[in-house]
Amino acid sequence: MTSTFLPDKRTGPDTDLAPPPAAAGRGRSRRRVLHWLTAVGFQVPALVLFIGLVLLPMLFALYAAFFRWGGFGMPSDYIGGDNFTRLLKDPVFLGDLWRCLVLVVLSLALQLPFALAMAVLLNQKLRGRAVYRMLFFAPYVLSEAITGVLFSMIFAPDDGLADHVLGSVGLDGLGGEWFADPSTVMATLFLVMTWKYFGFHMMLYLAGLQSIPAELTEAALIDGAGPWQRFRSVTLPLLAPTLRISVFLSVIGAIQLFDLVWVVTQGGPDHHSETMAVTMFQYGFKRYQVGYASAISVAMFGISLVFALAYQRFVLRRDLEGATTTMRGDAK
Repeated sequence: MTSTFLPDKRTGPDTDLAPPPAAAGRGRSRRRVLHWLTAVGFQVPALVLFIGLVLLPMLFALYAAFFRWGGFGMPSDYIGGDNFTRLLKDPVFLGDLWRCLVLVVLSLALQLPFALAMAVLLNQKLRGRAVYRMLFFAPYVLSEAITGVLFSMIFAPDDGLADHVLGSVGLDGLGGEWFADPSTVMATLFLVMTWKYFGFHMMLYLAGLQSIPAELTEAALIDGAGPWQRFRSVTLPLLAPTLRISVFLSVIGAIQLFDLVWVVTQGGPDHHSETMAVTMFQYGFKRYQVGYASAISVAMFGISLVFALAYQRFVLRRDLEGATTTMRGDAK
Protein backbone atom coordinates (compact mmCIF):
# COMPACT_ATOMS: atom_id res chain seq x y z
CA MET A 1 0.00 0.00 0.00
CA THR A 2 1.51 3.26 -1.09
CA SER A 3 0.79 6.64 0.38
CA THR A 4 1.01 9.84 -1.47
CA PHE A 5 1.89 13.09 0.37
CA LEU A 6 -0.73 15.67 -0.31
CA PRO A 7 0.13 19.27 0.66
CA ASP A 8 -2.18 20.91 3.13
CA LYS A 9 -4.34 23.31 1.14
CA ARG A 10 -4.88 25.43 4.26
CA THR A 11 -1.27 26.61 4.32
CA GLY A 12 1.16 28.17 1.93
CA PRO A 13 1.41 31.48 0.16
CA ASP A 14 -0.49 30.29 -2.87
CA THR A 15 -3.63 29.16 -1.09
CA ASP A 16 -6.99 30.85 -1.28
CA LEU A 17 -6.85 31.80 2.44
CA ALA A 18 -3.75 34.02 2.15
CA PRO A 19 -4.57 37.62 1.12
CA PRO A 20 -3.00 38.89 -2.09
CA PRO A 21 0.13 41.03 -1.60
CA ALA A 22 -1.64 44.13 -2.92
CA ALA A 23 -4.49 43.70 -0.42
CA ALA A 24 -2.02 43.20 2.44
CA GLY A 25 -0.19 46.38 1.44
CA ARG A 26 -3.43 48.33 1.36
CA GLY A 27 -4.30 46.98 4.82
CA ARG A 28 -0.98 48.11 6.26
CA SER A 29 -1.35 51.56 4.69
CA ARG A 30 -4.86 51.85 6.08
CA ARG A 31 -3.63 50.93 9.56
CA ARG A 32 -0.80 53.47 9.36
CA VAL A 33 -3.22 56.21 8.33
CA LEU A 34 -5.58 55.22 11.15
CA HIS A 35 -2.77 55.32 13.70
CA TRP A 36 -1.63 58.71 12.40
CA LEU A 37 -5.15 60.14 12.56
CA THR A 38 -5.55 58.79 16.11
CA ALA A 39 -2.31 60.44 17.22
CA VAL A 40 -3.30 63.73 15.60
CA GLY A 41 -6.74 63.54 17.18
CA PHE A 42 -5.24 63.24 20.65
CA GLN A 43 -2.78 66.09 20.03
CA VAL A 44 -5.16 68.60 18.46
CA PRO A 45 -7.01 69.60 21.70
CA ALA A 46 -3.75 70.20 23.57
CA LEU A 47 -2.33 72.07 20.58
CA VAL A 48 -5.42 74.30 20.33
CA LEU A 49 -5.22 75.11 24.05
CA PHE A 50 -1.49 75.84 23.82
CA ILE A 51 -1.93 78.13 20.82
CA GLY A 52 -4.98 79.91 22.25
CA LEU A 53 -3.86 80.28 25.87
CA VAL A 54 -0.06 80.50 25.58
CA LEU A 55 1.30 81.28 22.13
CA LEU A 56 -1.20 83.90 20.97
CA PRO A 57 -1.14 85.87 24.26
CA MET A 58 2.67 85.87 24.14
CA LEU A 59 2.71 87.17 20.58
CA PHE A 60 0.08 89.80 21.40
CA ALA A 61 2.06 90.95 24.46
CA LEU A 62 5.13 91.35 22.27
CA TYR A 63 3.04 93.33 19.77
CA ALA A 64 1.47 95.55 22.45
CA ALA A 65 4.87 96.33 23.95
CA PHE A 66 5.58 98.62 20.99
CA PHE A 67 2.50 100.79 21.60
CA ARG A 68 1.25 103.30 24.13
CA TRP A 69 -1.93 101.46 24.97
CA GLY A 70 -4.40 101.67 27.83
CA GLY A 71 -5.93 98.24 27.30
CA PHE A 72 -9.13 99.28 25.52
CA GLY A 73 -9.61 98.64 21.83
CA MET A 74 -6.70 97.67 19.66
CA PRO A 75 -3.24 99.25 20.09
CA SER A 76 -2.81 102.13 17.65
CA ASP A 77 -0.32 104.60 19.16
CA TYR A 78 2.94 103.09 17.92
CA ILE A 79 6.00 104.29 19.86
CA GLY A 80 8.62 101.76 18.77
CA GLY A 81 11.02 100.68 21.50
CA ASP A 82 10.24 103.54 23.89
CA ASN A 83 8.67 101.18 26.42
CA PHE A 84 11.86 99.11 26.57
CA THR A 85 13.99 102.24 26.83
CA ARG A 86 11.81 103.39 29.70
CA LEU A 87 12.19 99.97 31.25
CA LEU A 88 15.97 100.24 31.42
CA LYS A 89 15.71 103.67 33.11
CA ASP A 90 12.90 102.83 35.51
CA PRO A 91 14.31 102.69 39.09
CA VAL A 92 11.38 100.51 40.18
CA PHE A 93 12.08 97.86 37.55
CA LEU A 94 15.82 98.00 38.21
CA GLY A 95 15.01 97.53 41.88
CA ASP A 96 12.86 94.54 40.93
CA LEU A 97 15.86 92.97 39.22
CA TRP A 98 17.99 93.53 42.31
CA ARG A 99 15.35 92.07 44.64
CA CYS A 100 14.95 89.07 42.33
CA LEU A 101 18.69 88.48 42.53
CA VAL A 102 18.56 88.75 46.33
CA LEU A 103 15.75 86.17 46.52
CA VAL A 104 17.64 83.81 44.20
CA VAL A 105 20.82 84.06 46.28
CA LEU A 106 18.95 83.55 49.56
CA SER A 107 17.07 80.58 48.11
CA LEU A 108 20.24 78.88 46.90
CA ALA A 109 22.20 79.67 50.05
CA LEU A 110 19.56 79.03 52.74
CA GLN A 111 16.28 77.55 51.53
CA LEU A 112 17.59 74.66 49.43
CA PRO A 113 20.33 73.57 51.88
CA PHE A 114 17.73 73.59 54.67
CA ALA A 115 15.41 71.45 52.53
CA LEU A 116 18.28 69.07 51.76
CA ALA A 117 19.19 68.74 55.45
CA MET A 118 15.58 67.93 56.37
CA ALA A 119 15.37 65.40 53.52
CA VAL A 120 18.53 63.63 54.72
CA LEU A 121 17.19 63.61 58.27
CA LEU A 122 13.76 62.26 57.30
CA ASN A 123 15.38 59.62 55.10
CA GLN A 124 16.71 57.96 58.25
CA LYS A 125 14.81 55.34 60.22
CA LEU A 126 12.97 57.66 62.59
CA ARG A 127 9.78 56.97 64.49
CA GLY A 128 6.90 58.87 62.94
CA ARG A 129 8.91 60.09 59.95
CA ALA A 130 5.84 59.80 57.69
CA VAL A 131 4.03 62.29 59.94
CA TYR A 132 6.97 64.70 59.80
CA ARG A 133 7.08 64.46 56.01
CA MET A 134 3.39 65.25 55.81
CA LEU A 135 3.72 68.22 58.17
CA PHE A 136 6.67 69.71 56.30
CA PHE A 137 5.02 69.22 52.91
CA ALA A 138 1.61 70.57 54.02
CA PRO A 139 2.51 74.29 53.60
CA TYR A 140 3.18 73.72 49.91
CA VAL A 141 -0.35 72.38 49.46
CA LEU A 142 -1.85 75.57 50.89
CA SER A 143 -2.61 78.31 48.40
CA GLU A 144 -0.49 81.45 48.34
CA ALA A 145 -3.53 83.52 49.31
CA ILE A 146 -4.10 81.51 52.50
CA THR A 147 -0.39 81.64 53.32
CA GLY A 148 -0.30 85.40 52.79
CA VAL A 149 -3.30 86.08 55.01
CA LEU A 150 -1.99 83.72 57.69
CA PHE A 151 1.41 85.40 57.94
CA SER A 152 -0.09 88.86 57.68
CA MET A 153 -1.82 88.07 60.97
CA ILE A 154 1.24 86.39 62.49
CA PHE A 155 3.50 89.36 61.72
CA ALA A 156 0.91 92.06 62.41
CA PRO A 157 2.50 94.99 64.28
CA ASP A 158 2.12 95.02 68.09
CA ASP A 159 -0.63 92.39 68.39
CA GLY A 160 0.69 89.70 66.05
CA LEU A 161 1.70 86.22 67.20
CA ALA A 162 5.37 86.85 66.39
CA ASP A 163 5.56 89.89 68.67
CA HIS A 164 3.78 88.03 71.49
CA VAL A 165 6.20 85.09 71.24
CA LEU A 166 9.23 87.36 71.25
CA GLY A 167 7.81 89.34 74.17
CA SER A 168 7.20 86.18 76.20
CA VAL A 169 10.89 85.25 76.01
CA GLY A 170 12.15 88.75 76.72
CA LEU A 171 13.02 89.72 73.14
CA ASP A 172 10.59 92.59 72.71
CA GLY A 173 13.19 94.65 70.89
CA LEU A 174 13.27 92.22 67.94
CA GLY A 175 9.60 92.78 67.16
CA GLY A 176 8.27 95.59 65.05
CA GLU A 177 6.58 96.39 61.79
CA TRP A 178 7.75 93.29 59.96
CA PHE A 179 6.15 93.95 56.57
CA ALA A 180 5.89 97.73 56.96
CA ASP A 181 9.56 98.41 57.62
CA PRO A 182 11.74 98.69 54.46
CA SER A 183 14.71 97.24 56.36
CA THR A 184 12.90 94.02 57.37
CA VAL A 185 10.26 93.43 54.71
CA MET A 186 12.43 91.36 52.35
CA ALA A 187 13.84 89.20 55.15
CA THR A 188 10.36 88.56 56.53
CA LEU A 189 9.01 87.84 53.07
CA PHE A 190 11.81 85.36 52.44
CA LEU A 191 10.97 83.63 55.73
CA VAL A 192 7.39 83.19 54.54
CA MET A 193 8.60 81.92 51.15
CA THR A 194 10.87 79.39 52.84
CA TRP A 195 8.02 78.11 55.01
CA LYS A 196 5.81 77.82 51.94
CA TYR A 197 8.15 76.20 49.42
CA PHE A 198 10.89 74.30 51.23
CA GLY A 199 8.65 71.24 51.67
CA PHE A 200 8.37 70.84 47.90
CA HIS A 201 12.14 70.77 47.47
CA MET A 202 12.44 68.48 50.48
CA MET A 203 10.16 65.92 48.82
CA LEU A 204 12.21 66.16 45.62
CA TYR A 205 15.37 65.41 47.57
CA LEU A 206 13.67 62.57 49.43
CA ALA A 207 12.68 60.96 46.13
CA GLY A 208 16.26 61.31 44.90
CA LEU A 209 17.70 59.87 48.13
CA GLN A 210 15.41 56.86 48.01
CA SER A 211 16.53 56.10 44.45
CA ILE A 212 20.18 55.74 45.55
CA PRO A 213 21.07 52.02 45.87
CA ALA A 214 21.72 51.07 49.49
CA GLU A 215 24.58 48.80 48.37
CA LEU A 216 26.73 51.82 47.52
CA THR A 217 26.33 53.33 50.97
CA GLU A 218 26.97 49.97 52.60
CA ALA A 219 30.12 49.49 50.52
CA ALA A 220 31.39 52.91 51.60
CA LEU A 221 30.62 52.01 55.22
CA ILE A 222 32.57 48.78 54.91
CA ASP A 223 35.51 50.75 53.48
CA GLY A 224 35.54 52.84 56.64
CA ALA A 225 33.92 56.03 55.33
CA GLY A 226 32.30 58.22 57.96
CA PRO A 227 28.85 59.85 57.67
CA TRP A 228 30.21 63.05 56.11
CA GLN A 229 32.44 61.11 53.70
CA ARG A 230 29.53 58.91 52.63
CA PHE A 231 27.35 61.97 52.06
CA ARG A 232 30.03 63.88 50.15
CA SER A 233 31.38 61.00 48.03
CA VAL A 234 28.30 58.83 47.49
CA THR A 235 25.03 60.61 48.27
CA LEU A 236 25.75 64.07 46.91
CA PRO A 237 27.09 63.01 43.47
CA LEU A 238 24.16 60.64 42.92
CA LEU A 239 21.72 63.32 44.07
CA ALA A 240 23.22 65.93 41.72
CA PRO A 241 20.57 65.61 38.94
CA THR A 242 17.80 66.22 41.48
CA LEU A 243 19.69 69.17 42.93
CA ARG A 244 20.08 70.73 39.50
CA ILE A 245 16.36 70.45 38.78
CA SER A 246 15.56 71.93 42.20
CA VAL A 247 17.87 74.90 41.58
CA PHE A 248 16.25 75.50 38.20
CA LEU A 249 12.72 75.50 39.65
CA SER A 250 13.78 77.78 42.50
CA VAL A 251 15.32 80.40 40.19
CA ILE A 252 12.37 80.40 37.77
CA GLY A 253 9.99 80.67 40.72
CA ALA A 254 11.85 83.70 42.06
CA ILE A 255 11.70 85.42 38.67
CA GLN A 256 7.94 84.86 38.36
CA LEU A 257 7.00 85.45 42.02
CA PHE A 258 3.73 87.36 42.30
CA ASP A 259 0.79 86.02 44.28
CA LEU A 260 2.45 85.65 47.68
CA VAL A 261 3.96 89.13 47.50
CA TRP A 262 0.71 90.68 46.30
CA VAL A 263 -1.36 89.19 49.12
CA VAL A 264 1.12 90.10 51.85
CA THR A 265 2.55 93.51 50.89
CA GLN A 266 1.33 94.46 47.38
CA GLY A 267 4.95 95.46 46.75
CA GLY A 268 5.16 97.92 49.63
CA PRO A 269 6.32 99.75 51.52
CA ASP A 270 7.43 102.17 48.81
CA HIS A 271 8.28 99.38 46.30
CA HIS A 272 10.73 97.72 48.76
CA SER A 273 9.18 94.25 48.28
CA GLU A 274 8.02 94.65 44.69
CA THR A 275 8.86 92.02 42.09
CA MET A 276 8.73 92.20 38.30
CA ALA A 277 5.36 90.46 38.21
CA VAL A 278 3.92 92.85 40.81
CA THR A 279 5.22 95.86 38.86
CA MET A 280 3.66 94.46 35.68
CA PHE A 281 0.33 94.03 37.47
CA GLN A 282 0.48 97.54 38.93
CA TYR A 283 1.06 99.19 35.56
CA GLY A 284 -1.29 96.95 33.62
CA PHE A 285 -4.34 96.72 35.92
CA LYS A 286 -3.96 99.68 38.27
CA ARG A 287 -2.57 102.43 36.04
CA TYR A 288 -3.86 101.08 32.71
CA GLN A 289 -0.47 101.40 31.02
CA VAL A 290 -0.83 98.02 29.34
CA GLY A 291 1.79 98.73 26.69
CA TYR A 292 4.45 99.31 29.33
CA ALA A 293 3.21 96.32 31.35
CA SER A 294 3.53 94.21 28.19
CA ALA A 295 7.14 95.34 27.88
CA ILE A 296 7.76 94.19 31.46
CA SER A 297 6.19 90.81 30.67
CA VAL A 298 8.39 90.46 27.58
CA ALA A 299 11.44 91.30 29.70
CA MET A 300 10.43 88.64 32.26
CA PHE A 301 9.98 86.09 29.50
CA GLY A 302 13.35 87.01 27.99
CA ILE A 303 15.16 86.68 31.33
CA SER A 304 13.52 83.31 32.02
CA LEU A 305 14.26 82.06 28.49
CA VAL A 306 17.91 83.11 28.57
CA PHE A 307 18.41 81.53 31.97
CA ALA A 308 16.63 78.31 30.93
CA LEU A 309 18.68 77.93 27.73
CA ALA A 310 21.96 78.74 29.48
CA TYR A 311 21.15 76.39 32.36
CA GLN A 312 20.27 73.58 29.97
CA ARG A 313 23.40 74.21 27.92
CA PHE A 314 25.94 74.41 30.73
CA VAL A 315 24.37 72.66 33.74
CA LEU A 316 21.81 70.11 32.53
CA ARG A 317 23.83 69.03 29.51
CA ARG A 318 25.36 66.02 31.25
CA ASP A 319 21.96 64.82 32.49
CA LEU A 320 20.40 65.18 29.03
CA GLU A 321 23.34 63.44 27.34
CA GLY A 322 23.08 60.59 29.84
CA ALA A 323 19.37 60.19 29.14
CA THR A 324 20.00 60.19 25.38
CA THR A 325 22.77 57.63 25.72
CA THR A 326 20.55 55.40 27.85
CA MET A 327 17.73 55.55 25.31
CA ARG A 328 20.04 54.69 22.46
CA GLY A 329 21.53 51.83 24.44
CA ASP A 330 18.07 50.45 25.19
CA ALA A 331 17.18 50.71 21.50
CA LYS A 332 20.20 48.60 20.60
